[in-house]
Amino acid sequence: MKNNIIKGILTVSVICLTISCAKLLRVDNYAGPNAAFEGNVIDSVTGQNINTETGGFQIQMEQISYSANPDPYYIPAKPDGTFEDTRIFSGTYRITPTQGAFWPVDTTDVKIKGVTTMNFTVVPYIEIKNFTHRLSGDTLIMDFQIDAPRKNGLPAIIDAWPFVNNTNFVGSGSFISQYTNANKGDPNKNTIDINSTWNDTIASTTYEVRVPGLLSGRTFYARVGVRVNDSYKKFDYSDVIKVDITK
Repeated sequence: MKNNIIKGILTVSVICLTISCAKLLRVDNYAGPNAAFEGNVIDSVTGQNINTETGGFQIQMEQISYSANPDPYYIPAKPDGTFEDTRIFSGTYRITPTQGAFWPVDTTDVKIKGVTTMNFTVVPYIEIKNFTHRLSGDTLIMDFQIDAPRKNGLPAIIDAWPFVNNTNFVGSGSFISQYTNANKGDPNKNTIDINSTWNDTIASTTYEVRVPGLLSGRTFYARVGVRVNDSYKKFDYSDVIKVDITK
């Protein structure tokens, strides 16, 4: 009797093990990512791609054909204002440009199949205009004015920063820290505190930032950025300039 019970237990164990192995060895029949989504985020004022940086905005993706309440995922910005994800599932998505230096954007439902391209137009919080630069010895001087395409309800403007790097990937996520000094009370501080809502004084002011001590014989890339006090505090940027420091 005891032997029969043991044999029965062993038989059941073997059957369970066989089923488990079969599941492990079974070929996954679910289709993998079979589509791509790409496009541009365009500045409503210039008609060109928004001046940004890597991760300067996100494209929020929610696959509503899969679930009524899907978890979102995000496609990060590229430095040229484009975005791209080459491995996503076909379906209908609720899509929102977000986490950027622009006014909130309405969501759009998009059916994605194959390679789908779509552009989004956004209104930046700040436009940097009349941007010029010059060298005085080893000091880079950048002058600019700022404008607000949409002034009513604009969050307070916090500050303006210079950014310098040794590649053209330059911004708050890629800069040489010794050339940007935001330390309050430091006489060498070269960021500009504004801390104000939009007003006529801001509109009429020409701002100047100085970046001293650039190494001779080097090539640098620079730009200025201005940010407002919204949830994300991302920068609206000038164009990138190339600066050659002669020996």
